[in-house]
Amino acid sequence: MQSLTHRQQYMGLAGWLLLAFIAAAIGAVASVNAASFYQQLQQPSWAPPAGVFGPIWTTLYTLMGIAAWCVWREKPTQNVRPALTLFVVQLALNALWSWLYFVWHLGAVAFAGTVVLWLLILATLIAFWRIKPLAGALLVPYLAWVTLATALTWSTWHLNPQILG
Repeated sequence: MQSLTHRQQYMGLAGWLLLAFIAAAIGAVASVNAASFYQQLQQPSWAPPAGVFGPIWTTLYTLMGIAAWCVWREKPTQNVRPALTLFVVQLALNALWSWLYFVWHLGAVAFAGTVVLWLLILATLIAFWRIKPLAGALLVPYLAWVTLATALTWSTWHLNPQILG
């Protein structure tokens, strides 16, 4: 088995980061008016301020891309395809969520989406961990944030049925 050259590794890292940030961009298009929409919603007392979402998501997408790259680098010695397929599927659902919530105002569907996303992230984290523990560990903050996002989606949906009905 042949190991990856430095150039191949750098290109792989760039590719996985690019994929993660394409998902971020798709979500960002839907989130263009998210801050003002978010401020209109009745929120639970524990809801984070709108200004923290951008920096946190930027950090999480970076960690996601690095985690996928760590797993991808193991391809000469591990069967990584199922783990990376899970990663891509959860990334697609991640991008869709902003459209469900911020554009289409589908509170129930957005909540269901976060539950499915949480399960997919957990499955991806476990699959990554089995291949490269560091890659799984890099997804722990993402799972934690989506746990909060799931609770927040539930709460805002129930507090704002007239908007997110």
